[in-house]
Amino acid sequence: MGQQGLNWRIRLRHDKSLIVMTLPALALIIAFNYLPMFGTVTAFQYYDYISGFFASPWAGLDNFLQLFRDANFWHAFENTLVLSFVQLVLFFPVPIALAIMLNSVLSSKVRSFFQAVVYLPHFFSWVLVITLFQEMLGGAGLLNHFLRVHDLGTWGIMTNPDTFKYLVTAQTVWKEAGWGIIVFLAAIAGISPSLYEAAAADGAGRWRRMWHITLPGMRGVIVLMLVLRLGNALSVGFEQFLIQRNTVGSGVSEVLDTYSYYYGVVANNYGVGAAAGLFKGVVSLILILAANKVAHLLGEDGIYRRGK
Repeated sequence: MGQQGLNWRIRLRHDKSLIVMTLPALALIIAFNYLPMFGTVTAFQYYDYISGFFASPWAGLDNFLQLFRDANFWHAFENTLVLSFVQLVLFFPVPIALAIMLNSVLSSKVRSFFQAVVYLPHFFSWVLVITLFQEMLGGAGLLNHFLRVHDLGTWGIMTNPDTFKYLVTAQTVWKEAGWGIIVFLAAIAGISPSLYEAAAADGAGRWRRMWHITLPGMRGVIVLMLVLRLGNALSVGFEQFLIQRNTVGSGVSEVLDTYSYYYGVVANNYGVGAAAGLFKGVVSLILILAANKVAHLLGEDGIYRRGK
């Protein structure tokens, strides 16, 4: 036991610089992820913000019964699932394809420039992203101005409920694809160059090298990111949908996050809003555990390794 304590102190002294570097991130996680978890008690209370957690009357499962009887909740849940599926199919492959394309660019300057261009929108707020899309695709935007000048009519992309799920997916791709490239480029960098050299010596072209070396080498990271994506599938974007709610209507833009806000905070029914948030968390946990189990069946570690 004493030897273990000594080894622990040696490792702590050796890694103290790395530990200090992680402290700000750890503080943010505790402040914005773990401490708010205590607020889930309001899902079981008739919460009154004046009385607080300790004086609000206990509601048991009444908030959940009210939630599950609300047709608006199930409509928001359905919208969330549909939007999550569309974004998974149309968004998830984009960073992988871009990373492979960037890796094939021989010029380091061109590669760095392109990576910086696609990475920059990640730092834009959703207000700015939607404003840019409005300026390009809105009723008075560049696209409709061009169509009117050439007597081709107009195209109400920003206000069309039928294509809203594709619009928000396009916004997400433009904003976040560059961020995802970083992870997949790191995975490609971990592939031994000797594999490409041996394949080229055997006459394998670029496409065969990509299919038989690059993609298998990225498989573990792809599965890991897919598992994390499924675990976060129900968080399709609060600000993005809140800003565009009035233009397309709540029928297509209402998701679980906006439902918790409007039917919980705005309607002063905090217990129901917290119940919706807790329901979302439980479903997300089930999704990530199921996805991780599938990853194990495929021979990958997923987010944690299989027990021996």
